[in-house]
Amino acid sequence: MSKSLKSLSRRQFLASTTAGAAMITLHPYSAAAATNQAHLRIMETTDIHVHVHPYDYYADKPRDTVGLSRAASIIGDIRAEATNSILVDNGDFLQGNPMGDYIAYERGMKEGDMHPIITAFNTIGYDAATIGNHEFNYGLDFLMKSTAGADFPIVLANIAKEQGATAREDTTLFKPYSILERELTDGNGDTHPIKIGVIGFTPPQVMNWDRRHMEGNVQARDIVETAKAYIPEMKEQGADIIIALSHSGIGSADDTGGMENAAVPLAAVDGIDALVTGHSHLVFPSATYADFAAVDVDKGTIHGKPAVMGGFWGSHLGVIDLLLEREGNEWRVVTTTSESRPISKRNEDRSITPLVEDTQAVLDATATDHAETLAYVRRAVGKTSAPLHSYFALVADDPSVQIVSIAQKWYIEQMLEGTEHAGLPILSAAAPFKAGGRGGPEYYTDVAVGDVAIKNVSDLYLYPNTVRAVRVTGAQVKGWLERSAGMFNQIEAGSADALLLNPSFPSYNFDVMDGVTYQIDLSQPSRFDPKGVLVDAAATRIVNLQYNGAPVEDDMEFIIATNNYRASGGGSFPGTGDTIVFEAPDTNRDVIVRYIVEQGTIDPKADANWSFAPLEGTSVLFETGPKARDYIGDVKGVTIEDAGDGADGFAAFRIQL
Repeated sequence: MSKSLKSLSRRQFLASTTAGAAMITLHPYSAAAATNQAHLRIMETTDIHVHVHPYDYYADKPRDTVGLSRAASIIGDIRAEATNSILVDNGDFLQGNPMGDYIAYERGMKEGDMHPIITAFNTIGYDAATIGNHEFNYGLDFLMKSTAGADFPIVLANIAKEQGATAREDTTLFKPYSILERELTDGNGDTHPIKIGVIGFTPPQVMNWDRRHMEGNVQARDIVETAKAYIPEMKEQGADIIIALSHSGIGSADDTGGMENAAVPLAAVDGIDALVTGHSHLVFPSATYADFAAVDVDKGTIHGKPAVMGGFWGSHLGVIDLLLEREGNEWRVVTTTSESRPISKRNEDRSITPLVEDTQAVLDATATDHAETLAYVRRAVGKTSAPLHSYFALVADDPSVQIVSIAQKWYIEQMLEGTEHAGLPILSAAAPFKAGGRGGPEYYTDVAVGDVAIKNVSDLYLYPNTVRAVRVTGAQVKGWLERSAGMFNQIEAGSADALLLNPSFPSYNFDVMDGVTYQIDLSQPSRFDPKGVLVDAAATRIVNLQYNGAPVEDDMEFIIATNNYRASGGGSFPGTGDTIVFEAPDTNRDVIVRYIVEQGTIDPKADANWSFAPLEGTSVLFETGPKARDYIGDVKGVTIEDAGDGADGFAAFRIQL
């Protein structure tokens, strides 16, 4: 076992999770290591998003597919398979579910307080961690207080309080890297010292995504540039091997500077021996990355170096195995393997089988936080006269998106009273966040008629964004909607059961615009690609765009109520980035709660202000959650038919265009 055991709680954890470890087979690297060789296992969690317990707070029920307490239960066994091991987290742990919001907005963090995710990390016994982009959502003060209780180093190299002439001269927010001094047991049972360098990175886009917290306080550098500056210094400090903790996804192999998903060019940096990735909520190695340049899915390598991405919300544990060889006083990597181990599996009958049990020590250490979060999310704030669901949010005007738009517009109307912008038409843009996809066939908003609790509002609006207003032209309104219409594949008129939805287009970029009416002509090509890059300036999918029954002209002016992410340029929508005229101190969730409280009972029925333009003799197919069948007759503006079962637990539906 690794000699990095630091606390009593960690020893208790190891004792509880390695019972029966004698029955576990050693990894071949441990079993066959020679006298001068040692097996080092690197275990990774990433994108936990405060999912400590296997519980869906939005649905208020247990969930077998998530939870650090579940992932922790296999850590003991995985440790026991290896003679030496370390455990790291790759960021996005502070925000992402109501427990995170409860701690940030209700209970708060004072000096000396322990955040439940840090408590869980300490209980399990992490060796190091880095910071993801969502760690900044609640502000820098909250971030620093929340991480202060960590029993392990937290490293982040590319965010600085003050920048110098080069990265090595920066005054970083966290330590840029740490050298873990450990002892490795070799194949003969002898121990030898090793210095393991860990360095952390986060997407530089945080400067836009959380501008209100970042601007004037910190600055960001390019990930690859920063790595090239610090890796030689880590070698100078005696690091035998270097592990990059990169909260950045696997994307292009071309280093274009300022990349959000920079894992591939980062792996090419000389001196990095292993790479843990995240941010994308995907799994590596997996077939998802089979066609990516410089990526070898079979070997689990990027540029020949071992890499891993362990899913999200505790769904997987990423594992990299290194066979190291000692020459003199230095270690070198001989060979490697990589894998990601799941905590559950989906069966052919769509049921979920948990593959692991809970780790009681983690549940016990955070039990009070869990109970307080449950009380927080169960508070009723009002009532709804119609169900709020997102099953058809990608194909028709939808009540779960409608209520968000209504609340945003209601708020901005008040905020702009008496300003130079008062009197301009106010539109509202909102997108469905829970719309299946990678989250699975149960990942939808579904609030029944009756009481609306805080947990339901969190379900309607997943992220702690704040409200923004932008001032745009009619041409920019149309461009905004053209960008959103990239959600759909181009459909040939007269075709039967063509696939409607583009799987590479995320639902959170499908903005629906309230306050105007419009149609989407699916026979036309998309003006933008899924990332918002202009590919066909002449393409026009948005037709019959009207305001108050009259055509929207290019030179007309509008206010659009939206969120800080979109207004600051997130998603690359026309009319965003430099058009902000109002920055609210309130989150979109808080505004929705206030609106519901003021109304008492809300009537969120969709008004069908957008629809697909008719295409004679044409039908399309899409997939959504099976519970959509309960609401199939309630959808306005489009006729939807049940088309049977879809893939992976989804249900298929048909639209006659």
